[in-house]
Order: sequence, then structure tokens, then C-alpha cells
Amino acid sequence: MKTSILLLAFIVLIVAPFTGQIPISPAKLFDHSTMDHQIFFDIRLPRMLLAFFVGGILALGGLIFQTVFRNPMSTPFTLGVASGATLFTAIAIVLGFGGTSSLFAFVGAMLTVIILFMVASRFKTYDSSSLLLVGIALSFFYAAALMVMFYISNLQESYEIMRFTMGSLDIVGFENIYLLVLTSLFLLSLIQYYRYELRLLLTSYEFAYLKGVNVKKLNYILLFTVSLAVGVAVSLTGPIGFVGLIIPHILKSIYAESADKLIVPIFFYGGVFLVLCDLVGRNLGTVTDVPIGVVTSFLGAPFFIYLLIKR
Repeated sequence: MKTSILLLAFIVLIVAPFTGQIPISPAKLFDHSTMDHQIFFDIRLPRMLLAFFVGGILALGGLIFQTVFRNPMSTPFTLGVASGATLFTAIAIVLGFGGTSSLFAFVGAMLTVIILFMVASRFKTYDSSSLLLVGIALSFFYAAALMVMFYISNLQESYEIMRFTMGSLDIVGFENIYLLVLTSLFLLSLIQYYRYELRLLLTSYEFAYLKGVNVKKLNYILLFTVSLAVGVAVSLTGPIGFVGLIIPHILKSIYAESADKLIVPIFFYGGVFLVLCDLVGRNLGTVTDVPIGVVTSFLGAPFFIYLLIKR
């Protein structure tokens, strides 16, 4: 079964950049004078890479959040990072800075992280529940502020904000891909570095303490790094739900191994899942692409329920 899934994953990655409303001929791929070359290297390939690395970041972020908060329903957006990015994107659009909305989104995400850790520094002892509640409170505040942005925006601005909240993989060229790749490699490297400590956390906080792990420091490092990576991802694509929730659970069900041994597979299959969702969203015969966030929910929710019932 594992081999079959891996084979299907590679088929999805190979087929994705060649499939769309405009078919691409592999024979014309390296002919610079053809439209096939331009579509493939300027639009399709960057889009596939964007989907893959964003999906990997969200899936791996979900694993870390579920481990740190010891809550199987936690996602990379639990602390309000995506809500902060969405609010600041709305502010940029309403103020007429739509061309720099990605920068505003990243600032919003990072400001959320700074607020969270400033509040966390006031805790005398580490308390993941309090940090979680702060994140939820920030999310509610951002949601209220976003409603204000909707209220004062005109029809076109409201549409742009709504489109961002649904997630989008529209991209041209590789300009933002390099930053995303570096962010992904940094996230993977750091989590692999703390793989042993992560295994202890999966057992219990008390067991990790007995083994000499500084749980508070470790959790803050993991949460900060994941939030930073998620901030980069959301600033480029908008919030894309469900990936960080279902992929860790699906991989743990299929492989039946400890989560610390599934760091790379979860990243890889999270990326493949988002590429598959984008492939579906681009080939439904609609006038425009279906927002990627809608597709992830439609594909992910039934399969997730099926796995829960089966287990």
C-alpha cells in the first residue's frame, strides 16, 4: 500500500504541470519560441512548486502544533497567524496598497507571533493552554477587525479580500519560490534536529522533563519556527485550511509509526495533497479556477471522516 501511494504521488507531481485548460506538448517544452514553454516554466511549474512547498509547511506545522498542544484538532492556524495575515492583507487592499499585499500579510503574521511570545514571556511557568487561549483571543479580535474592513471597503475591494481568504495559488515566475524553498528547508532541518526531543514530547511532558528536556524552551522554538514558516506561506497564498489537520492523521494511520519518524513523509505528502487539490481545482471546467481552500475542504473532509470511522 505504501509503495502504491508513493507511486501515485509521483504521478500527480509529473502530471500536474502538464494538465490544464491549455494542453502542453512535452515535445515543445524546451522550444523557447513556443507558448508551451512559456506556460510551463512561467506559470505551471512555479504554481506546482508553490503548492508543494506550502502544502508541506502546513502539514508539518499541523504535526508540530498537535504535538506541542497535545490536541489532535490543532492546526498551524491555531495561534492566529493566518488571521493576522488576512487582516493586514485586507488593510493593504482598502488603503490602496494591493500590490504589496503579500508584504502586509507577512507583517501581520509576524506581528501576531511577536504578540504571542511577548505574552508568553509573562507566564511564570510554561502553560500551553494559556498560549492557545491567547491565540484564540487574537483570532476573534482579528475577525472583528476584518468585518470592519469589509464594511468600509467597496465592492471590488471586498471581492479581493474574499478571494484572499479562500486561498489562491496564482503565481507567475520563480521570484517567491526561492524564499519558500529556503523556509521549507529551514523548517525541515530544525524539526529533524529536535527529532529525539519531539519523540519524548509525544510520550508526555513529564517524561521529557525527566530526560532533561527544557520543554518550555523547546516548545517555544518549535512554535516560533512553525509560525514563521506558516507566515511566509500564508503571505503568498492566503489561508488554506484542512491540510495541517488531516495530513498528519492520514500519514499516522497509513504508516502506523511514531510521528517523529514521519517528519519527511508528512511534509512530502502534504505537498502532494495540495498539488492534487490544485490539479482538481484547475480542471473542473469552470470559467475561473476554484479557490484552493474550497477544494482542500471538499476532498479532505470526507476522506478524514472515513479514516476516523474505519479506525
